[in-house]
Order: sequence, then C-alpha cells, then structure tokens
Amino acid sequence: MTERFTRPDWVRRINLMADSVGGRPGDLVPIDAGELLKQATAAVGGMPAGDLGDPGWQERFESLVADLDASPMHLVGRLMTKQELLRSLRTRLLLTAAIDAEPQITAEPVAAPVLIAGPARSGTSILFELLALHPDLCAPIGAEALHPVPLPESGLADPAEMGECEQEFWADIQPEFLAMHEFRADLPVECITLSQGSFAGFHWSMIAPLQGWFPDLAVNYSYERQILQVLQHGAGRTQWVLKTPGHLFVLPQLFEAFDDAWVVQTHRDPARTMASTASITAMVHWMRFENVDVGGNAQFVHDAFAFALNDSVSLRATGAVPDERFVDINYTQLVSDPVVTLGPALEQMGLSMTDAYATAVRDYLAHKPKGKYGRHRYQPEDWGLTTDGIRAATAPYIERFDLAPEG
Repeated sequence: MTERFTRPDWVRRINLMADSVGGRPGDLVPIDAGELLKQATAAVGGMPAGDLGDPGWQERFESLVADLDASPMHLVGRLMTKQELLRSLRTRLLLTAAIDAEPQITAEPVAAPVLIAGPARSGTSILFELLALHPDLCAPIGAEALHPVPLPESGLADPAEMGECEQEFWADIQPEFLAMHEFRADLPVECITLSQGSFAGFHWSMIAPLQGWFPDLAVNYSYERQILQVLQHGAGRTQWVLKTPGHLFVLPQLFEAFDDAWVVQTHRDPARTMASTASITAMVHWMRFENVDVGGNAQFVHDAFAFALNDSVSLRATGAVPDERFVDINYTQLVSDPVVTLGPALEQMGLSMTDAYATAVRDYLAHKPKGKYGRHRYQPEDWGLTTDGIRAATAPYIERFDLAPEG
C-alpha cells in the first residue's frame, strides 16, 4: 500500500511511538477483554440483569477481543479498535438496561424494513441517503447508532460530536478515504455500524483479518432488531430504511430475521464495482495495519462477491428467498434520472413519489455533487484482477439483470 498512499505525518509519528518503546504497540495500547468489561460496567453503573436473549455474548466478546489483540495492528489501529470495542460494549450494556426496564419494547414490530444491498459503487450509499429523505421512511444516523440510549455521564460532548471520533476520524487517518465513502455522524449509517455491539456482525471481520472468531448472523440480526425497537420506541417512527453490502451474502438469514422485509438490490457492471470494493477493503485494513495483503484481499473480494451476486440470482429464481420482496435498481438509471428511477421502486413498496419528495431529492443532489471530495479512481488491473475475468465470473448475474459493460 505504500506505493499507493502516503500516510499523514501525524499518523506515521504516532505509530513510531511503538518503535520507541521496543516496537510493541500493545505495550502502549493493550486490548484486554477483562479490563474492557470492568471499565464499561463501572461507567454504566454495573452489569445489567438481562442479556438481550443472547446468553453467550460475553464468551463471544472475549474471543473477538483476543483475536483482535493478537493481530499485528499498528498503534493508531489499536487505539481505534479499543475505542470501538469499549464504546460498543457500553452501548450494549446501556441497551440491555433500557430493555430490562421496559421489556415490552421488544414486542414492538419492526415493520417491513427496507434493506439496501449491493456492492460498493453500485449506488447503495446515495440511494440510502435519498430514501432516508422520504417522509414515510426513517434511517438511523451515525450518532444515534453509536449512542442509541442516553448516556449516564453528564458534562460530556453531545453524541453527534462524539460520533466524529468513529465516523469522521477514518478520513483523518487517510484523507483519500473520503473520496471512497463519506462517513459522518449526521448521515444515515450502515447496519454493520448499528450492530457492532452484537459482537457477532461484519464490522469486526471488515476491519481486521480474524482467525478464530466468526460472525453469528442470527444473533447479529436479533441485536439489530432490538436497537431499532429502542430507537423507534415513543418516537413515532414507522418504517426503517437500512443498508449494508453484507446483506447480499446472507439473504436467507435476512428473511429469517425480517420475513416482511423489502430488499432493494442495486445493480451495476461488476467490473466497475469489484475493483472499487477491493480498494475500499484494502484501505480499511491499511488504516489499522502496516502491511496489507493487497493481492489476497482483492482475490477474496472477487471470489466472495462473484459468489454472492450469482447466488442472489439462484436464490430468487428457486424461491429460496421471496423474489416478490425484491426491488431492483439499475445504477446507470439511478444516476441518470433519480426521480424517474425511484418512482416505480417506491410504488412497488407501497410508497408514493410526491412532488415534495421529488423536490427534496433534486435539492439534496444539487448540494452533494458527484466527486465532491475528489474522484475515487480504480481499475481491476490495479488490484491484480481483469475486466474480462470479473465479467466471466459473474456471467449469470450480468445476464439476469442485463447489465451493460461500462468503460
């Protein structure tokens, strides 16, 4: 990665602090499950009685922490990860206490959530933000996903400000990341962030290559449902719109958790999306590690997404997942005319394209032009892949959705 990106001096200098004490980042930033649990329980006033219906969560948390602690993260990477673990732990304990106090919250329906699924650079992020503008939909924003219940301490920064250290810090560590993906505490946030406190979801395997810990999808979706129930309780929210590429890999489990969900699947030439996904995942690892297996990462992205895209065709065709609950959005049509493209999609889900909503969409896009933070340039060959190879590997998917080659 050093031939692709230059670290900001402040990151490089902090990482050198580990060398100054013998080259062990863990000496300066230890990550220990017992200490994290001790700190979190003391801060929130003790361990809640309940467990969110997940009695094995502490064992899973300890396994995850041990795996992360053993990974060769640099100093800044360890600091980021320790903060995320401790904040996620506090969030979980506070969420548990809130549900212990009002257990009827978990009886509230999370009705027909709209879940956006598709690979990077297929329009998922802008679609998420546009659907969140609809008066009949609501999306969790970064600050409330990180801090969904009131904090016990007084005199702290506002949750929206505190969210900057997780949502906006990434671009401070590597400025080029902002051109790849805009994270902000006041923007709609992905499910992988919303469900960090399950210690069973995709966030942790996204930030680091893990050896002995694996996601638990049923547990993760159950935790996500409970966060949504707490957020909607007494707030008058009705139908959620949610998003993460990870849903594409686990469509049967998604419908087991949310059987009335709408899945909005975005489609684009995989030769364009695959290289972007490889570059983003490599960048995420680069933020926490000195060395990144660029070739291995790209091949993993290629194989995983080729399987997921083709499998989505098979699952829908065979009825393994309900094809009638899918809404398909073509990327080129979305960027060409968002209002015209969104109209039929909304109608399929029983929602309306009103004049006011159309105006809101156009106004939002006018203030967020493409390339606002620079252009994310990527080619398959930059990451050891080939355009022809990607299209051959995803031929069933390309044929099913009649995707024209780009570039």
